[in-house]
Amino acid sequence: METHSVSKLLILLLMVLYHGSELTQCSVTYDKKAILINGQRRILISGSIHYPRSTPEMWEDLIQKAKDGGLDVIDTYVFWNVHEPSPGNYNFEGRNDLVRFIKTVQKVGLYAHLRIGPYVCAEWNFGGFPVWLKYVPGMSFRTDNEPFKTAMQGFTQKIVQMMKNERLFASQGGPIILSQIENEYGPESKALGAAGHAYINWAAKMAVGLNTGVPWVMCKEDDAPDPVINACNGFYCDAFSPNKAYKPTMWTEAWSGWFTEFGGTIHQRPVQDLAFGVARFIQKGGSYINYYMYHGGTNFGRTAGGPFITTSYDYDAPIDEYGLIRQPKYGHLKELHRAIKLCEQALVSSDPVVTSLGTYQQAHVFSSGRGRCAAFLANYHTTSAARVGVQTSQMQMLPTDSELLSWETYGEDISSLVDQSSMTTVGLLEQVNVTRDSSDYLWYITSVDVNPSESFLRGGQKPTLSVQSAGHAVHVFINGQYSGSTFGTREQRQFTFTGSVTLHAGTNKIALLSIAVGLPNVGFHYETWKTGILGPVLLHGLDKGQRDLSWQKWSYQVGLKGEAMNLVSPNGASSVDWIRGSLATQSHQPLTWYKAYINAPKGNEPLALDMQSMGKGQVWINGQSIGRYWMAYAKGNCNTCSYSGTFRPTKCQLGCDQPTQRWYHVPRSWLKPTQNLLVVFEELGGDVSKISLVRRSVTRVCADTSEHHPTIENFSTEGHGEPKMLHQAKVHLRCAVGESISTIKFASFGTPSGTCGSFQKGTCHAPNSLEVVKKKCMGQESCLVTISNTTFGADPCPAMLKRLSVEATCSSVSTGTETNSRR
Repeated sequence: METHSVSKLLILLLMVLYHGSELTQCSVTYDKKAILINGQRRILISGSIHYPRSTPEMWEDLIQKAKDGGLDVIDTYVFWNVHEPSPGNYNFEGRNDLVRFIKTVQKVGLYAHLRIGPYVCAEWNFGGFPVWLKYVPGMSFRTDNEPFKTAMQGFTQKIVQMMKNERLFASQGGPIILSQIENEYGPESKALGAAGHAYINWAAKMAVGLNTGVPWVMCKEDDAPDPVINACNGFYCDAFSPNKAYKPTMWTEAWSGWFTEFGGTIHQRPVQDLAFGVARFIQKGGSYINYYMYHGGTNFGRTAGGPFITTSYDYDAPIDEYGLIRQPKYGHLKELHRAIKLCEQALVSSDPVVTSLGTYQQAHVFSSGRGRCAAFLANYHTTSAARVGVQTSQMQMLPTDSELLSWETYGEDISSLVDQSSMTTVGLLEQVNVTRDSSDYLWYITSVDVNPSESFLRGGQKPTLSVQSAGHAVHVFINGQYSGSTFGTREQRQFTFTGSVTLHAGTNKIALLSIAVGLPNVGFHYETWKTGILGPVLLHGLDKGQRDLSWQKWSYQVGLKGEAMNLVSPNGASSVDWIRGSLATQSHQPLTWYKAYINAPKGNEPLALDMQSMGKGQVWINGQSIGRYWMAYAKGNCNTCSYSGTFRPTKCQLGCDQPTQRWYHVPRSWLKPTQNLLVVFEELGGDVSKISLVRRSVTRVCADTSEHHPTIENFSTEGHGEPKMLHQAKVHLRCAVGESISTIKFASFGTPSGTCGSFQKGTCHAPNSLEVVKKKCMGQESCLVTISNTTFGADPCPAMLKRLSVEATCSSVSTGTETNSRR
């Protein structure tokens, strides 16, 4: 991706007036133009931050960064399965403390959009539904089904009542100005016909009847009944219109990037394209935009869905998984938001007058009728663009001063599986029906008798075992020895293991460990989809031909022995005898538990575990689940990324032929100063001695801006709303908190070329460029350099449009260590 930002849409701000808002008791209504807060039409810019995907200690910082980035609203789903893990038993603690999250939004001074659903999709396990819901008698999800409607209404009422009890709706003086019922129901509605139509009407009536005092929204549901507002989700929504002329045009999910699946590439959406889509939506009359995601966060524990969704839910969002600002995406959008806000009164007061300015150019002029107006100059050309100056930053994973000490190991006891099995039956059972998703793991155990006269025992070809699975992975063990593995994919969950097996005369034990990698979160009646080994299971190559093992006796064991003993907790870890010393790190055996201790590193930079040396499994720190890890290598097409044209996830891919996810976020709040217990369960075999704790740092910052670029600081409103534009552009460099600018690697005022990391002087160059920038910026966490002839003492090339390009490195204030290595 290019490091300078290029925008296909330039916004000319002609007359502006900005109205702020305070979170006091207020009325929230709507008309055809916008959401009205206390009778005032508002253009609202929102961003999704999901509370369980970060820690409470991160929330305020994330929300403050969102506010600083120009957001008015924080949007979150409500995740039923984390709040009601079993019927009637609720959890609103820690990362699941919804009330605390909404109150934090209020504390920072933003509004909230509470998307109750309770179906959320969100690449979240089972789409947010608790698995027990599937087993309610007569249950059928998301249709005109009484058991489902009863359960859904009960949970929705509980959440609404919680918010009311804490006075969190705007009508009570709280921050919640919007709520959503259901989620992206359009495809289901079409598939279900009359039953879907009846259900969506019931859902709307039920929600409105809860009397929240704020409007309700349905996204991707064209038939949303009045007074519910239907809204758009997608990469672009400028062609969207609400289903009634008196409803506002809302974009509830402007996809800032895309999710990642194990074995897939990393998807990036260029900010130039995202900003263009948002500006065009406003130009076409839109008044509410929500970035999905603004901060994606982490799928801690077993919360990732899909299946095969990674533990990272970074989403290429403006604030990255670790809570650091991603440039240029954050800065570019911040400037766009400021420009839109300066135009707000004109935009919500009238419909535009559209004038053609050429084959690819248009002017959309809005006028309030009171002397205020705004014009969008739109360029739809796919190859000719105008540059926008913003900061670019580069993140790197760097070593810490913390070492993992005293690795110890404990192996799963496969030999005693039959004795420990929880049930035995004839035939193969569906996995989730047995586990109820209490574990990713289910053992399928059977035996096969081999006649001593079999030909393969006397030097013939080994028999072949064939195991057909509905998903998602299987590890095969024959007589306690690992025999191979096979995995499905998100696109093709079903697969067949085929491999030669070593059998001996007499009774042979076959143990198949079936693994779920997150339950499905989207699809027509996905609650009916199957997981696990459903057969056939066939043994080929015996003298009497094929033997079908599918319908013989099978024993089942839910989960792992280490899970049952709770080895991930300090108490559980101390209850067994671990193997110590070099034997632990040299094990490299499948189905092995490892533990070690680590001290918290200095500083406040975000932390992660580098798991590149491992295979597949799960990892915990002090009993908290960091999530699933898997060094599945990415397959894709990682060609050069261009922002021009229509964006799709396949367009801008990164990470081909590398592990999809190498680093796994470790929240600092989960660490003690010393003796933090790290537990790893490895399914395939890996080298734990090479696991390391790393820190995520902003190591390089660049800026590239023309002397006439209208940055957000160039605009102000004075007197009676009359605007003043200051024709002095500025370059802004900012390191992460706790870091300062340690080196100015490049600076040129004139006609420099290139991008961050490869800037070059042009034919025009002010000789004192480096000296000026060093004086302004060295040792500072952030600095501003005015782009003018006065700043640099003289005009190096009169009558030419000049730029200032700067590249700097950041270093930790506490250590003074410069961080230059590339991620």
